[in-house]
Amino acid sequence: VQLQASGGGSVQAGGSLRLACAASGYTFSMSVMGWFRQTPGEEREFVTAINWAGVSTPYADSVKGRFTISRDHSKNTLYLQMNSLKPADTAVYYCAASRLGGLRSHSDDYDIWGQGTQVTVSS
Repeated sequence: VQLQASGGGSVQAGGSLRLACAASGYTFSMSVMGWFRQTPGEEREFVTAINWAGVSTPYADSVKGRFTISRDHSKNTLYLQMNSLKPADTAVYYCAASRLGGLRSHSDDYDIWGQGTQVTVSS
């Protein structure tokens, strides 16, 4: 069971990035998938999550209107489209999967984690 995150990088404020999270080794379509982010010294912050039907949770206020989560079952891949990036979005972004029912926003409810991908936004 593995999640492999990619797509991070360095971008100027106002730019865009699309993160991807490739899943293997389990039934991707049955899982709730989420994105979290973390900066040094801070707790992991929930960004958004999506269920098998493509229904997502409300986004964190800090990213609302700028980030969009999606998933492609044919590719076993989760995405996070990030637009209008701000320096405050700088963090390590993690994808995660939960085999519990229902959309989840607490990191404790996710039992499979990707390795994280660094996003750096400069002003």
